[in-house]
Amino acid sequence: MLTEPLKYMTLMSWALCAAGLVWYCLNIARQITYVTLADGRRQERKLPLLFRLLLPFSPNLFSFVMRPGFDRARAVADRQLVAAGFEGLLSGREFLTLKFLTPVICGTFWCAVLRLLIAFSPDSEIAKDFPLLAIGGFVFFYFYPLFWLRRVLKARHRAIQRALPFVLDLLTLSVEAGMDFMSAMQRNCERRKLDPLNEELIRMTREVQVGTPRRVALRNMAQRVDLPELRSVCNALIQADELGVSIGAILRIQSDQIRGRRFDRAEKLANEAPVKMLGPLLLFILPAVFIILIGPIARQAMEHLF
Repeated sequence: MLTEPLKYMTLMSWALCAAGLVWYCLNIARQITYVTLADGRRQERKLPLLFRLLLPFSPNLFSFVMRPGFDRARAVADRQLVAAGFEGLLSGREFLTLKFLTPVICGTFWCAVLRLLIAFSPDSEIAKDFPLLAIGGFVFFYFYPLFWLRRVLKARHRAIQRALPFVLDLLTLSVEAGMDFMSAMQRNCERRKLDPLNEELIRMTREVQVGTPRRVALRNMAQRVDLPELRSVCNALIQADELGVSIGAILRIQSDQIRGRRFDRAEKLANEAPVKMLGPLLLFILPAVFIILIGPIARQAMEHLF
């Protein structure tokens, strides 16, 4: 007689736990984080939902990831997060804790889902491949933070590479027209829309306005972004500032060089396209062509033979 009430209580407990988990996920999903720039404009920065769900649990592992053995990994994560534009939203130690929390929590949840599917269909392929699927889930969730960081960093660098030649052209025209370099930089930042390059330029101009030497601000921007093209431009401007060379000529040379590199990169991608298309061609297109061409001939041959 006690089994039925106990069963109902168990189901009710699971339903309440699921409802609480859904409510927590919905509240976290509605959160939006903004980065306020120095000129009053706000740029949205949003971490993945999985990271936002696990970040409240990250302080439990701070004592573990702050050990000396993780110093290098923590420094690399800090540098990459700053270059990706997530400075102040996600630190290196938090990223390392996510690398450990994601496979443990999400991998356990993945195994529970697999067990639930196996309970409904014990003879399915999932039951046979459960160890392989479980290990694959743990490996995927372990590398997911690294894949995310690499993707956002690559996207930010690509956006800066696309905008840099145009910005250098505008600065070149402004400087050659008689405007001061910092005034031209400030006007360019005010008129252009917010993008990764404009964010870095605004930060650099504000550093100069608070008293930082221009060469130091340029060097800080080059180290912060960690992009070879932008580092080359900053080094050229620092040398021009130290040697007294015309900034307009330096900007024009750097703009031509970056535009030439972009055309070379585009040609390289165009030359790699046929090689990349070879795999899908052999796997999907050629078998279909062979089936259409050889299928009727093979059928007629089989009819004559049998």
